Amino acid sequence: MTVRRDFKEPARCRPDQVIGREELFTAARDQLARGGSVLLHGPAGIGKSTVLRALAGECGATARTVLRCSPTESESHLPFLALADLLGLVLDEVSDRLPAAQLTALEAALTGRGESTLQRDGLALRLAVLSALRALADTGPVLVVADDLQWLDPASAELLGFAARRLGDTPVRMLFAVRTDGEEYDRHLRASPPDTLAVRLGPLSRAQMSTLLENRGYTGLPRSTVRDIHRTSGGNALFALELGRALAENATPPRPGEPLPVPTSLRALVLNRLEMLSDQARRTLLVASAGARPTLALLHAAGRDDAEAETAQAAELGLLATEPEGPAVRFAHPMISAALYAEAPAQERRAAHAALSTAASDPIERARHLALATTGTDPEVAARLAEAAALARDRGAPSVAAQLSLLAARHTPADGTPSPDALRLAATEDAITAGELDLARDIAREVLARTAVPAERVRAWIAVIETAGHAMTEVDSIFPQALADAGEDPKLLALVHYQLTWRALLVEGDFDEAREEAGYAAELAARAGDRYTELLALALKAQIETLMGHPDAPATIRRALEEPQDPRVACHHNGAGYSRFRWLIMSDQLPEARAAVTALLREVRRHGWVESEVHFLRGVAETELHSGHCGRALDLARESLRLARDTGIGEVASAVLTSLAEAAGGEVERALTLAREAMEHAEEDGDQMYVSRALAALGHAQLVAGDTEAAVRSLRRVREVEQGLGITDPARGRWHGDLAEALVRGGEIAEAQDVIDVTREQALRLDRESVLAVLDRAQALVRAARGDRDAAVAQLTSAQDRLGKLGYGLEEARAAFALAQLRAGAAGPTSYDEPARLFRRCRALPWLRRVEAAAAIGTVEPAPAPVVAPDGLDGLDGLASMERQVAALVMEGATNREIAARLFISVKTVEATLTRVYRKLGIRSRVDIVRLAAGRRTT
Repeated sequence: MTVRRDFKEPARCRPDQVIGREELFTAARDQLARGGSVLLHGPAGIGKSTVLRALAGECGATARTVLRCSPTESESHLPFLALADLLGLVLDEVSDRLPAAQLTALEAALTGRGESTLQRDGLALRLAVLSALRALADTGPVLVVADDLQWLDPASAELLGFAARRLGDTPVRMLFAVRTDGEEYDRHLRASPPDTLAVRLGPLSRAQMSTLLENRGYTGLPRSTVRDIHRTSGGNALFALELGRALAENATPPRPGEPLPVPTSLRALVLNRLEMLSDQARRTLLVASAGARPTLALLHAAGRDDAEAETAQAAELGLLATEPEGPAVRFAHPMISAALYAEAPAQERRAAHAALSTAASDPIERARHLALATTGTDPEVAARLAEAAALARDRGAPSVAAQLSLLAARHTPADGTPSPDALRLAATEDAITAGELDLARDIAREVLARTAVPAERVRAWIAVIETAGHAMTEVDSIFPQALADAGEDPKLLALVHYQLTWRALLVEGDFDEAREEAGYAAELAARAGDRYTELLALALKAQIETLMGHPDAPATIRRALEEPQDPRVACHHNGAGYSRFRWLIMSDQLPEARAAVTALLREVRRHGWVESEVHFLRGVAETELHSGHCGRALDLARESLRLARDTGIGEVASAVLTSLAEAAGGEVERALTLAREAMEHAEEDGDQMYVSRALAALGHAQLVAGDTEAAVRSLRRVREVEQGLGITDPARGRWHGDLAEALVRGGEIAEAQDVIDVTREQALRLDRESVLAVLDRAQALVRAARGDRDAAVAQLTSAQDRLGKLGYGLEEARAAFALAQLRAGAAGPTSYDEPARLFRRCRALPWLRRVEAAAAIGTVEPAPAPVVAPDGLDGLDGLASMERQVAALVMEGATNREIAARLFISVKTVEATLTRVYRKLGIRSRVDIVRLAAGRRTT
């Protein structure tokens, strides 16, 4: 169909709904904006039509004419049908501009009257299509949109290709989508212009698929279910949405170990091919679909004697992918396996699992198949499943362990030992370790509804609290119930008081109370002989004391590292190993800190402890950031953020760190967005600690962006929040130098000096050498603002040298930059080679851009240097220091950009300052400042 610019089209998919395709969308949009054409290709259901509609909606707005067609398989044999869809409604508009022979041929093709064919009309019909497109383009740009290009009838495809190859600079763009299913897309380019950009759409990631499902209304799905949807769908958007719909319509969710329900709409995609299999081949494929890693040897061991011939038959039908280099039996798409299993009767499924329970070589697999082949309770099966769960746990597969424990609970009699609820609690704790918090929460609440055993109830309460993460206000009412269930049992009370420590930190923001709770939890655990909880409580107490700058922190860390140790705590993100890492990094021992946290990360990955992995990824990224390895830090921070969002663990903390990494080595706008998101979430959770951290990241990004006033506002709030929390160690957030620098830029010299003095006292008490060096950099800016340039140069030189020796590469580069700016304009041209070299070494792209801008201006100063006001302004005492300096530079004829460069502030800050000057002086413009000063000089 044809759409003119004055025709109102129905609502379409907006570009911001193209989930997981943002980069591809941008590349395609830019190509179309340049006047080029785009071919989207990929398998069925991958999302090509969604992207095509979004591109057509956005780029079609700039076109005079939009020509559309959506051919179908059933109509692909009809010649010229697509051509009729494209040009049928505009034939009258262009008919008077076509030669008679061309018009006759085109009318015959579009209307079906006459016997027009490519063989008969030949060149006339081809030229008619080309002339029609050129005629339409004479009145404005034309966009040709075709979905499902693979069903384009051959005659229309030939005509479009002929025209496309000859359009040249004519403003006709073509936007096509074609299903390729693994085949080459090149042959479809024949209907497109020569410079067409081919864009392949691949599978969605798990995080992208989760966003897609939520966007389409399938909210509240457990992350384990999203994982299963992603695996079963193979990342295909259409398949995922159909699976989500089937789950939403199914009142009974699948049991542990069972595949997802496959809707009839998806089964139909493969069942017609399955019907072509022999009964024996179908049974062989059913065994393969039930196995985790099917091979021909496994199928033989499971009793499928003709596995080679039967799998070869399936491969010929496209059901299996050929594996020439190995014995694996792999389905062409996970959905084929899922549909085959879903279609099989329950009895046949159990028979397949029974065969695999003896054929599989892995004890975990044997136990799982035995459980799925068995109905009802069976103590022997339950025991084998519990053993398999322990083995999976030891192998670093807590998610598998959780599923096996749930299966064991299902097969355990009510009076069994361990009890079904004890097994469910084991599954809960494994799910938390694996980062499957939704599953853990659901199981814990199920246990609370079943059991009256105090120990089981307390463990379940603790699981519910832990799944809340930093949003502890949501579970605040649980603590009295947990304490009541704990009674006088010191072991159970220790568990509750350990969680009360976190409540004091996150809900109350009271470090003194949190320190007392942690100490009491450690005392209770020691009394009960619970070394695991005792070590966790001691480690948490050490972290709190470190943040407080408490002198007992080193001693508490040593206590937490004493033998006997518990291997589960040694690599826990709240264990003594991580407390020691935090102490090392705050004490400027960067190589030791990197070695410690890297070893922790390696160990938790081996065990599959996802929650700890998120924390330790951030730790490695933080170390790299301090060391000035900005590119590496940014990669690690982004990985941490992806994992945090995928699991729901530590999203705020990962967003904060990624914001800092973006401001150092990525995109400042992205840094600002992440910091604001983190602050909003922290405020929603009532988490004051992370409110302060998010604000510090926001203030830093604002400083890098040149928005001095906003940076001052954000960092002042950090100071207030941390004073309220009782955080006194400046190495915790390292925002103090940024605040002092922002205050100097804004002309608030006295306040900047106060921040430096107070922070210096704390840093000296705790021996925070890098903090002291950064404060010296800020102090040099204060001295420069007060006119003591020589002392400022000497102090900056010393600060740069100290930061370099300590290994703080980015801070060293910032000191070099400030030094170059201070020297600018003082004695001829200034070289920015040194800061540029250091920022390049760090891969600090935002800072490197600032150096390039400063070098282009040539005379930038790092702080408001003393500017002598003209006599006419001597009496204007109502103006603040910064306002007087800006006004004085206006008197010299400086532009806003030049003033910003001279005073090392943003143009936005100059404009805001001038607005205040106008208001205070009762004037309206820069000219009035000049007139006012001139008048005062003559009086």
